[in-house]
Amino acid sequence: MDGKNNYSFGIDGMTCASCVGRVEKALNAVSGVTSAEVNLAAETGRIQAEANLKAADVVAVLESTGYPARTSTVRLAIENMTCASCVGRVEKALLAVPGVVSASVNLANEQATVEVLGTDVSSKTIAQVGTDAGYPTRIISDDGPAEDTTARKAAESDHMRRMTLIAAALTAPVFLMEMGGHAIPAIHHWILATLGQTTSWGIQFILTTLVMVWPGRVFYLKGFPALFKGAPDMNALVAVGSGAAWAFSTVALFAPTFLPEGTRVVYFEAAAVIVTLILLGRSLEARAKGRTGEAIRKLMTLQAKSARVKRDGAFVELPVEEIVAGDVLQVRPGEKIPVDGVVTQGNSFVDESMITGEPVPVEKTADTKIVGGTVNGTGALTFEATHVGRDTMLSQIIRMVEDAQGAKLPIQGLVNRITLWFVPAVMAIAVLTFISWLVFGPSPTLGYALVAAVAVLIIACPCAMGLATPTSIMVGTGRAAELGVLFRQGDALQSLHDVRTVALDKTGTLTEGRPELTDMIASDGFAQTEVLQSVAALEASSEHPIAQAIVRKARLEGLELPDVAEFQSITGYGISGRVNGKTVLVGADRLMTRESVALDTAKTTGDALGHEGKTPLYVAIDGQLAAVIAVSDPIKQGTPEAISALHELGLTVAMITGDNKGTADAIARRLGIDTVVAEVLPDGKVSAIEQLAQEAGPIAFVGDGINDAPALARADVGIAIGTGTDVAIEAADVVLMSGDLAGVVNAINVSQRTMTNIRQNLFWAFSYNGLLIPVAAGVFYPLFGWLLSPALAAGAMALSSVFVLANALRLRWITPALPEHSTTETGKQAFVPAAAQ
Repeated sequence: MDGKNNYSFGIDGMTCASCVGRVEKALNAVSGVTSAEVNLAAETGRIQAEANLKAADVVAVLESTGYPARTSTVRLAIENMTCASCVGRVEKALLAVPGVVSASVNLANEQATVEVLGTDVSSKTIAQVGTDAGYPTRIISDDGPAEDTTARKAAESDHMRRMTLIAAALTAPVFLMEMGGHAIPAIHHWILATLGQTTSWGIQFILTTLVMVWPGRVFYLKGFPALFKGAPDMNALVAVGSGAAWAFSTVALFAPTFLPEGTRVVYFEAAAVIVTLILLGRSLEARAKGRTGEAIRKLMTLQAKSARVKRDGAFVELPVEEIVAGDVLQVRPGEKIPVDGVVTQGNSFVDESMITGEPVPVEKTADTKIVGGTVNGTGALTFEATHVGRDTMLSQIIRMVEDAQGAKLPIQGLVNRITLWFVPAVMAIAVLTFISWLVFGPSPTLGYALVAAVAVLIIACPCAMGLATPTSIMVGTGRAAELGVLFRQGDALQSLHDVRTVALDKTGTLTEGRPELTDMIASDGFAQTEVLQSVAALEASSEHPIAQAIVRKARLEGLELPDVAEFQSITGYGISGRVNGKTVLVGADRLMTRESVALDTAKTTGDALGHEGKTPLYVAIDGQLAAVIAVSDPIKQGTPEAISALHELGLTVAMITGDNKGTADAIARRLGIDTVVAEVLPDGKVSAIEQLAQEAGPIAFVGDGINDAPALARADVGIAIGTGTDVAIEAADVVLMSGDLAGVVNAINVSQRTMTNIRQNLFWAFSYNGLLIPVAAGVFYPLFGWLLSPALAAGAMALSSVFVLANALRLRWITPALPEHSTTETGKQAFVPAAAQ
């Protein structure tokens, strides 16, 4: 941003002058834009706008025109937020900054994600706005390792615990002297006989004042300024409620003549107990909130602290922060691999389960990739670092989890809109309650009015509302990461819960993604091993995937391949040659017919294999049929079980593939797939998804290839197989860290469990306030004599927040809906995001 009303930003997708014209026309049509200039060569746009311009409007119009604006993201750490109304105020302040497109504030992890138009909007300016709103804000840098807030959270929790203990120690005598005297007449008489009422009240005054100015001062230092600014929050409710009880009691003690006759009572115990119980609630919240980030901390513990790095011809121990790309490192048996790299020397098996979820160690030899955070086995490895710091796969996974945990689901928007006006509404209800008791209440009206009004203020603190959604998101997405499911887009957590159809690509998703020799039926008089050896020798010179599958099978069997003479490729039919002095033919049935080789019953066998979705081939040796072989892309282990589990969840399963219809139908029959769309190009997959969505509702698409990217982007939820291409992963909303379809079932299970948990929390939070505010106001006093004391109100308020947090933490124990099967092959790299290639 060059000036108050000038903005410059990148624009994608422009290819010619007509694109420039369309973009400029679209920008000039945005309300508040006074002029727009677009530069094709630099792929940038520059607008001059009025002060009331909404950056979100610029982004929206460019998106709809087909030329999306480049935005940047600023992540902020925000302190002193205590309730949902704080979240609303911070978001409102951040959205008011010129150039800010969107702002999402998370109460549970005390962070904000701000999207800005271009890169010219100062991060420092945005952070300062948050600080000016009363919530100290700092920028979270993307440089260096991911931030570990464990120590800070622990310090906050310890501080809150100390303050609670101090408040409890000071409050206990006050409570015993006042409430004990009411409950047990003997205590009341003893106090009057020894201390006297005035001295007793004086002691209560001193102790209560200490509670308020020492452990409870945070409520008044933050609450009253917020109230005077016209933006009251939870602290303001506590400050006004406890302050009113203390002020009334102080007047009753030192200036009783100012009060009406018969109203001289004190509520010091209410003020002290309110502060103490709310401090207790916050202490429990701080402890529980610290546990919601357990998944991030577990991921961070995977990061190595040091490594053996080659410097000046010798390997020396260095902190992992000093490693740069290109360094040569050495990993000894049992050590953590410090950064991503490529093996240059050595052989070992590496445990990648913490990254991929695959339980079987993966063999690593020269030229294979290794991942930082995984654990080396019994061998020694030397490797070259390719990605370090924030570019490693582990760091990217941590960032994905952080982004998902900080996301705001659509359901949270309603909560924030309600809580933004909730506190002012509660204060208005408290004032109305006070006046109503003064006018209609029994004697002493002033005492009843004060108790009811203070109880309303305390009972209505919207802590539980603010924590209901973000805590469940944090714990749910964290647990999903532990199960090998990464939510790249936070709102996918809610969208996935709503899907009715799961559409699957075939190659690489349902199947292994490469052909394998699956069947060999040798004719009488021919040994299977000899036939395989001859066929593999003939196919060894071909690069065709089917030929490679046959050769791979022979090598797995440990067969030596003999020399081939007179090799000939017969276009459209197959191949021929002489192996061990014998003429060998390999090809389709039409090759056998052409060469007058009798198929007899073998033709029936071949047709049956073809009906199963396999490619049948025939082998003839010296003019006699030697075998029928079949090559196919085998279905992944665990796929049938996963599809069955999806059906049990009440979902329709579809397959969308570019493969021929016969093969697709055969696989669908074997797996019980409901709908098949075959022989489609990439744009045809998009059309198929749109058609399925119209017929059956929200749809999730699962794919792994470059040609799946448009479909992944178009589906309501795109799920990328982690062993797939970077393009697919970048287009997806959810990434499975392994290639197993069990991850799809686990992702849906986590989504459903988390959304159920959120609804439980919201029901509790809103029901709690909806039911207890009338009780606190005394609505039921004329009928049942119900009147809620401020102390009980404070305890109930604290309990509601703790209940919501405890309920959210139950998500930590979600078990996999399906166990994952080991599919990782030797040296195969699972889930490598684009930046880590």
